Amino acid sequence: MTSAAGPEHTERSTLAACVAHIAGASASDVPLDHDEQRAWLAERGLGLVPVADAATFSWAGPWIARRSARDGSGPRAVVMFGVPSGAIWDPADTADEILDGYVVAPLDLAAWPPRTAAEAGIGVVEGLVVAPAAEAPVVLVDEAVATARGLEGDRYAAGGGTFASGRPGSALTLVDAAVLDTLRPDVDHRRNVVVRGTDLNALVGREFILGEARCRGRRLCEPCAHLDRLNGGGVLRPLVHRGGLRADIIGDGTVRVGDRLTP
Repeated sequence: MTSAAGPEHTERSTLAACVAHIAGASASDVPLDHDEQRAWLAERGLGLVPVADAATFSWAGPWIARRSARDGSGPRAVVMFGVPSGAIWDPADTADEILDGYVVAPLDLAAWPPRTAAEAGIGVVEGLVVAPAAEAPVVLVDEAVATARGLEGDRYAAGGGTFASGRPGSALTLVDAAVLDTLRPDVDHRRNVVVRGTDLNALVGREFILGEARCRGRRLCEPCAHLDRLNGGGVLRPLVHRGGLRADIIGDGTVRVGDRLTP
């Protein structure tokens, strides 16, 4: 199915529309911004995986190809399907040549679908952790002011973290104290908030109150090779799907040790 190309169709808008088509969502719900779109997918346990040789790719399900618009206005996204694959939805009237493509895939089949927040539980803040710069030693504090950029005194609030600040899920990281109990005592988890009593995985895509601050869970805070290196190894595998939560701070406020986390 095709529709006439027009100024309302852009590369970003057709990609968002194709993601929505595959995910079973409204096109208006899918962000156009790349980072926001990644976060939207991550809230649903999904990601966009590039296809190595899209021109010859076949998939017994829907996937997204970028093809040139016939009016010469640039690449546009279409939904492909089948073995061999053909276009089943082309919102901008594209040519047949495939430039590249993506599969919308679960981040982990074993953890699919994502958990719901129905019984996440009310938690208690057991620790607050900040670090003034990337890879600097962490500092335990009794309270911290939470703003849209992060906790005051932390490297991500100051824009000096290892990874980029200001992106969805970069402001705040949380980890379950019960998970830390299973690791060696000196592990440097580098998460901002240690909380006990809440299923943090269930807060992906959900809002919650942390002390006086209002937050929104964006995606799991999975471990990475960087964290493993800082700890001399041994933490990557034990923290898979147990590394905590990345969240945005959508309402400023002070967070103190002993405060509640309420979904």
